[in-house]
Amino acid sequence: MSKRMIVIGAGPGGLASAMLLASKGYDVTVYEKQPYIGGRNSEISLGDYKFDMGPTFLNMLYVIEEVFQAAKRNLHDYVKVVELDPMYELIFEDKKFVMTRDKEKMIEQIETLYPGNGDGYERFMEDTSKKMDAIAPLLQTKMNRFIDLFQPKVLKAIPELEISKSLVQVLSKYFKEEELQLAFTFQAKYLGMSPWECPGAFSILSYMEHAYGVYHVEGGLNRLSQAMGKVVEEHGGKIHTSTGVKKLWLEGRKVKGVYLENGERVEADEVIINGDFGHAMTNLVDKGVLKKYSPAKLEKKKYSCSTFMLYLGLNKRFDLPHHTIVFSNDYRKNVEEISKTKLLSEDPSIYIQNAVVTDPTLAPEGKSTLYILAPVPNNFSGVDWEKDHQKFREVILKIIEEKTGFKNIEDHIEVEKMITPQNWEEDIFVYKGATFNLGHQLSQMMIFRPHNQFEELDNCWLVGGGTHPGSGLPTIFESARITVNGILEQNNHDTVPIRPLPRLQEV
Repeated sequence: MSKRMIVIGAGPGGLASAMLLASKGYDVTVYEKQPYIGGRNSEISLGDYKFDMGPTFLNMLYVIEEVFQAAKRNLHDYVKVVELDPMYELIFEDKKFVMTRDKEKMIEQIETLYPGNGDGYERFMEDTSKKMDAIAPLLQTKMNRFIDLFQPKVLKAIPELEISKSLVQVLSKYFKEEELQLAFTFQAKYLGMSPWECPGAFSILSYMEHAYGVYHVEGGLNRLSQAMGKVVEEHGGKIHTSTGVKKLWLEGRKVKGVYLENGERVEADEVIINGDFGHAMTNLVDKGVLKKYSPAKLEKKKYSCSTFMLYLGLNKRFDLPHHTIVFSNDYRKNVEEISKTKLLSEDPSIYIQNAVVTDPTLAPEGKSTLYILAPVPNNFSGVDWEKDHQKFREVILKIIEEKTGFKNIEDHIEVEKMITPQNWEEDIFVYKGATFNLGHQLSQMMIFRPHNQFEELDNCWLVGGGTHPGSGLPTIFESARITVNGILEQNNHDTVPIRPLPRLQEV
């Protein structure tokens, strides 16, 4: 008889884990509280307009390709993937900067906008390629015991973490202009850190985009979740939506299965938790059970920012970039408002996705879907979103009107949905509305992050952004591979292969 595996949550990490285990012959059942699969990587449908709820950038495509291959499937039989080039446009107070994988165009553009900095791009790519080679094994290796830090491949990577340098300090080796440095560091904000404090290792985030590209999935990145769900079922796994797990079934430290919200008790040999980490730890076990991750200790952890979201269906088509990032005029102040002072900014940075320019399937002909995201403080801030949401919406749309080519948006809105940090917490079960989970400070990375083989309970595993190696779609897929390999090793089964990084191909 095959081992019975329960996965709590049908987010991308849970689906990837279920897919891999089902392909290996395990008896896999996924329980999802919501009526849909995908978690934050699901679809929002507003009439004829289709949106991704969360992730809209797909990079490191090779990771999800390898996960599908390990499950005896070809990703491209399930989804159509399109590479974006240019990747995105950055808008500063007095200039626009188009990010592309074309090295010559990048150097030419840098020299035009920031004279004397062009050669820094080549050095950045060359040096960070070596850093990526060294650090990648950390993202692919289990970190369940302190001794895991002393593996040769980990020791080799430690110097590349540049613990003593911030991300801005690392970028200053290549670019003299602070604005140009910020063009290669803005991703850190979503990890819950200021680029002036974020470890220098995270220069790999921007490098990964330039090295491996940024992609769109036709129909939205939520199609990845739907494809994984199909593969789970093709291999005999079962997915139950609108079926929440109320509690873990515990005997001492040992997880025996789950209690469902409908009153049913289901037994399992192993349980994988894919729910938001903080939410799961405060809801799936009774108070007093957990020591390291008790409610009081969870509150003292560091968390990512939250996000204010607008999903707009417009009766106009805009011939503007697929991805646009609008920088606050005082970016450092904006980052500090998000991460330190926990204030609602009067001049926020804004991300805009205009996906129909690439994918017309998302809206009726001649119309547009506009996905708007502003990083904001998480719910430790005490911001009253019931009172402030409309005013902040007006601030966002005014900035977009002033700084971008998206004009007169209000006149063209046919459908609209808003998600505030309060909604993330109350409706989507994200702890404190911290959309990108636990922060990625070194004190919460690797062995210091909740372990894939959960250290507080037996027969219990974690997957997703709250465990090693961290948040972001490719990283979450890596967490699934690590967790599944831990289960396979424990049962003396062949593990899922991990391949060397693809070689950088110049565009």
